[in-house]
Amino acid sequence: MNPLKKLFKQTAIYGLATVLPKMLGFLLLPLYTGILETAGFGRVSVIFAWFAIFNVLLAYGMETAFFRFYHGNEDKSKVVSTSLISVLVTTFIFLILGLTFQNALASLMDIDLKYIRFTIYILALDALVIIPFAWLRAAEKPMKYAVIKLINVVINFGLNCFFLLALSGLAEGSSEGIWNFMYQPNNEITYIFISLLIASAVTLSLMLGVYLDMNFSFDKNLWKRMMKYAWPVLVAGIAFSINEVFDRILLKYLLDPSIAETKIGMYSACYRLGLFMTLFATAFRMGIEPFFFSHSDTENPQKTYAQITNYFVMFGSIILLTVVVFADVLKTQFVRDEAYWEAMPIVPIILLAAFFLGIYHNLSVWYKVTDKTRFGAFISVIGAMISIGVNFIFIPKFGYMASAIATLLAYGTMMVLSYYFGKSRYPIPYNFRKIIFYLGISILFSILSFYVFDRNIWVGIILLALFLGLVYKLENEKLRKIFVKK
Repeated sequence: MNPLKKLFKQTAIYGLATVLPKMLGFLLLPLYTGILETAGFGRVSVIFAWFAIFNVLLAYGMETAFFRFYHGNEDKSKVVSTSLISVLVTTFIFLILGLTFQNALASLMDIDLKYIRFTIYILALDALVIIPFAWLRAAEKPMKYAVIKLINVVINFGLNCFFLLALSGLAEGSSEGIWNFMYQPNNEITYIFISLLIASAVTLSLMLGVYLDMNFSFDKNLWKRMMKYAWPVLVAGIAFSINEVFDRILLKYLLDPSIAETKIGMYSACYRLGLFMTLFATAFRMGIEPFFFSHSDTENPQKTYAQITNYFVMFGSIILLTVVVFADVLKTQFVRDEAYWEAMPIVPIILLAAFFLGIYHNLSVWYKVTDKTRFGAFISVIGAMISIGVNFIFIPKFGYMASAIATLLAYGTMMVLSYYFGKSRYPIPYNFRKIIFYLGISILFSILSFYVFDRNIWVGIILLALFLGLVYKLENEKLRKIFVKK
């Protein structure tokens, strides 16, 4: 099979499975913004920001290290067992320490103690499935991966709907019984975390087979080499989390306390419309990451890597312009309460930031296949420093708009730095004329549609049609060779 065709096929399956949990954010956004006030949604968003940071800490780069050593080691079972035991031990330590110092954590994060307990349990459950899911990807079992991810989403979504929509009605219908026992008024945030906890527990139960089948062999030397590879990934991951979610935490501390959670709620709700680009970029990354390692020893892999990046930019440009053009339509479907719409001007900025991040992940192939992950850590730290600096300086004056611009500047800088450092260490023949053309035209048309013509949908549709026509004329023949030719 054409390697690019295989890549796109696996990307479609892994992408669907990976974006489903993120898509859950879209599915639940109308529910949360319809039931929770802006301040309540802001409170939940801050907790989710801490979730993202601790998820990275508990993974500590082991997932990426697992891929690197799984494909380069003859004794794959030893890589699996060493990785599983490592994550199992560190997760157990986290669980004990987290529960022991939960009061201190609640005070430090300014979060209610009952939410801290839920957070600790959910984080531990999610950490224990990191390597099992990585093994499914490395062993090219995309359907099983997708089914388990789908089950997680269905359970989480179903329980949210039950607790937030149905339970109160069931409790009112009977003065006694289980429904009345389960229902507590004004307990919506707790129900959100109960749903997450149950979904995570079921997911772990479905992945227990990976633990039960391992040979419990721990190779200390292998683990040291994996950790040496993983620590820069950890640093990069923490820096990435800062770029992605730390702005919510900074907004809480840098804005007037009387309006902080309300503004965070608005910002977080409209920020999620940028997830259309994030979903595409994540799906693509899930497909290309194993592909990069498995094809690094083939003849002239750089040519294939360049083609992959070209197609990513092409599809990403289409998504950028499409979401910008239909932003007002999307907001009525996903952010139905007008109280949140004040933050809509951030949407094109967040979309472009997510696009830059996706390009960065494509460009980052050079330091992953050459085991120079320290460059990834360095680049991500630079991005995090830009993000924190811009947020600290400008949030007091410009509020959440400063956070959106900080995200764009951080990811744009990371994209440029990755190319700059990689061009001499692992040259890849990118078609920059085509990349800049697609990127430039999509950005120009997005600015015209959203800001110049004030989101006039008919002008936007005309611009989108023109862009699609250009793409069809330039790429039709090549895409047909990939997807149609046997």
